[in-house]
Amino acid sequence: MRLISGNANRSLSEGIAKFLELNLADCLVRRFADEEVFVEVRENVRGEDVFVIQPTSYPANDHVMELLILIDALRRASAQRITAVIPYFGYARQDRKAGPRTPISAKLVSNLITEAGADRVLTLDLHAGQIQGFFDIPTDNLTAMPVIKKDIKEHFSATPMIVSPDVGGVVRARHLASRINADLAIVDKRREKAGESEVMNIIGDVSGCDCILLDDIVDSAGTLCNAAQALQDAGAKKVTAYVTHGVLSGKAVARVSESPLSELVITNSIRATDEMKNSSSIRVLDIAPLMGEAIRRISFSHSVSSLFD
Repeated sequence: MRLISGNANRSLSEGIAKFLELNLADCLVRRFADEEVFVEVRENVRGEDVFVIQPTSYPANDHVMELLILIDALRRASAQRITAVIPYFGYARQDRKAGPRTPISAKLVSNLITEAGADRVLTLDLHAGQIQGFFDIPTDNLTAMPVIKKDIKEHFSATPMIVSPDVGGVVRARHLASRINADLAIVDKRREKAGESEVMNIIGDVSGCDCILLDDIVDSAGTLCNAAQALQDAGAKKVTAYVTHGVLSGKAVARVSESPLSELVITNSIRATDEMKNSSSIRVLDIAPLMGEAIRRISFSHSVSSLFD
């Protein structure tokens, strides 16, 4: 087994390598003066089972190209099997035609990864489960639920109320609620007229409860912070958010700090910025052991789904 890291999240790659008691393969990924990506694998990988660790987070286009070129370099170096390990799959929110003459970019990126020469994909909490079907190669979509469940048990003395910040995330929230025997509430978000502010209605009684908002991606954090405010207005005692992928673009970190959220807990699927590291409102969970164990099981042809039984 060989592990190769792109530049997107080197610290996560190093954590996975440490868990597996391996060294990252010697690989150079750099830019030419005109920003073209250049890759050089400096070790023999002929006949090897190679895992390329590269989330396609910001800047998404650069990191996608790094991943594609790494895969192509390994294919041309005669690696036996190439698994693209993508802890955060960028473009996942473009998984359907949102209007006339619009692309399905998640499918396009999936095709690019397959055509580059990947034999398998390992990812984490896809925005939409059907994206697995966009790949014509085996795809394992892990969930951060075991890591989140463990952290909740360590930080909450009483069972909290699990809340979905929108109707689309109900399945995810129900899954966690069933694992910890918690009740479920839903934030119903609607905009009555164009130009008017959103109205947040809470489905379920959250009065006096410690609430956990659960989502897969937090980007601008607008919806999450509005949902936290709505829960507080409905009588929630404390509101915490658990989100797998902390994109946190623009003024998101400041927005979280100023919101009713007592804490935003994210994973290190995306490399944390200095602003995120310095925020007292944001805490990061390590998914390296989870990803590392999945890589081990894939390499030895063991069950990956049993990780979550």
